[in-house]
Amino acid sequence: MLQQVAMVAIGGGIGAALRYLTSEWIANDGFPYATLAVNLVGSFLMGAIAIGLAEQVISKDIALLLGTGLLGGLTTMSAFSVETIQLIENQQTGLAVGYVSITMLLCPLLALLGWKLSGTILSST
Repeated sequence: MLQQVAMVAIGGGIGAALRYLTSEWIANDGFPYATLAVNLVGSFLMGAIAIGLAEQVISKDIALLLGTGLLGGLTTMSAFSVETIQLIENQQTGLAVGYVSITMLLCPLLALLGWKLSGTILSST
């Protein structure tokens, strides 16, 4: 159990650092592009890792490191929520609705795409 907690903690630290670096790298001009980017990429990778690869290729510990840890630290519902509220508070309701819509539609679709692609790749090897 302690080993699994350590795997999640290590991955989470790396993921959180990557999220911070992404927010520094991607300009914020009033729309939360960085959070959208990490949530979209994270959803795709979570679909591939947690659903596809974890079943056949990687160990449970590595799945914890990458999925729960790294991708859990990289993606963020809390920042998404706060940024949505800030857009509304700044009277940018259209942007807020667009942000929520894009996130809620594309994140599950990308997770499904990652899952299907990893399954396709694994079944062809």
